[in-house]
Amino acid sequence: MVDADQTYLIVGAGLAGAKAAETLRAEGFTGRVILIGDERDHPYERPPLSKALLAGKADRDSVLVQEPGWYAANDVELHLGQPVVHLDREAKTVRLGDSTLIGYDKLLLATGSEPRRLDIPGTALAGVHHLRRLSHSERLRGVLATLGRDNGHLVVAGAGWIGLEIAAAARGYGAEVTVVEPEPTPLHSVLGPELGQLFADLHAEHGVRFHFGARLTEIVGQDGMVLAALTDDGEEHPAHDVLAAIGAAPRTAIAEASGLALVDRSHGGGIAVDSHLRTSDPDIYAAGDVAAVPLHLPGTPLHGRRLRVEHWANALNGGPAAARAMLGHGTAYDRVPYFFSDQYDLGLEYSGWAPPGSYDQVVVRGDAGKRQFIAFWLKDHRVLAGMNVNVWDVTDQIQRLVRSGAEVDHHALADPSVPLDSLIH
Repeated sequence: MVDADQTYLIVGAGLAGAKAAETLRAEGFTGRVILIGDERDHPYERPPLSKALLAGKADRDSVLVQEPGWYAANDVELHLGQPVVHLDREAKTVRLGDSTLIGYDKLLLATGSEPRRLDIPGTALAGVHHLRRLSHSERLRGVLATLGRDNGHLVVAGAGWIGLEIAAAARGYGAEVTVVEPEPTPLHSVLGPELGQLFADLHAEHGVRFHFGARLTEIVGQDGMVLAALTDDGEEHPAHDVLAAIGAAPRTAIAEASGLALVDRSHGGGIAVDSHLRTSDPDIYAAGDVAAVPLHLPGTPLHGRRLRVEHWANALNGGPAAARAMLGHGTAYDRVPYFFSDQYDLGLEYSGWAPPGSYDQVVVRGDAGKRQFIAFWLKDHRVLAGMNVNVWDVTDQIQRLVRSGAEVDHHALADPSVPLDSLIH
């Protein structure tokens, strides 16, 4: 039974953690709520870091999850700039970096992820960047503005979502941009080759140069500054700055040290949770980037598949779902994976999950040449995922198609005159 004597502790003051704290209070929990974050900034949303904030179209206050005064007003104890260095599951305590011990009755791990680092010579140079935190975005915004003003050159390692969004922002400032990517197209591991080429063409039209089939092997510099980036096929790219966008790793060190069950990195990594976001310890939950969740989509090819989703919607919905589960109010977390991106004048939303090898057909509805269409990834005539590009107000229908697991006629799916709703059984 939940009462005022209990302490619910949330480790990780990002979107998932902040929304979990908000939900605990909204659901009527009257005990202590403690939110611990290792950054000094109040909880904020991360998508603007590579989009509006980076492009200079938003200010830092606009990215905050709550006004700073909200936490005290709702009796949420906020500990900022304090990393958790140890979790004692038997004693039900965590130890902070300053040696403070905090006990808990229920614990939520919302520790997020961190950028993967380039393991090559030259990464200690001043012009080598990553993007994960608010401070990173603000620093990078100044770097891009300077590159644009001085006709400088940015080399981006990685043509995933973050790499492409930063490339678009850099071109907006007028910087020269080269993207180095080992796969044959951008976003290859997400969209496959069929749609990846569309993004190569989009960025090429805006002056981005691509170097596919290669990896960075060294960043060359002088007096602490970047001069060039070398690749494993012998190419040398002039550079004033280098941005590493080669993916993210879940922050599982505390969970691993305490003996919680994890998922192998070859299967995406993260903390293993059940459909109610419980870890292998019944008093500990996990949500957001760090949680590897089994999809609860009965009747679909995705049902039971364990995924770790590093996107805004998963944090937005997963934090509250974990909070309700901690209170005993939870239901199975069964959200269809969802993310969005903005690059130049192209906006998109993607629902589902269909990496290369999982689908047998891609169906396009609309005009891909005009970049106004919906793409569907199918397996055995069932929709695994859909992506709407510059077509709006269709996400609900796409998600219902994914969730239904129904066989669809691909000719009807490709025909814009056939309402999507009519294909949902």
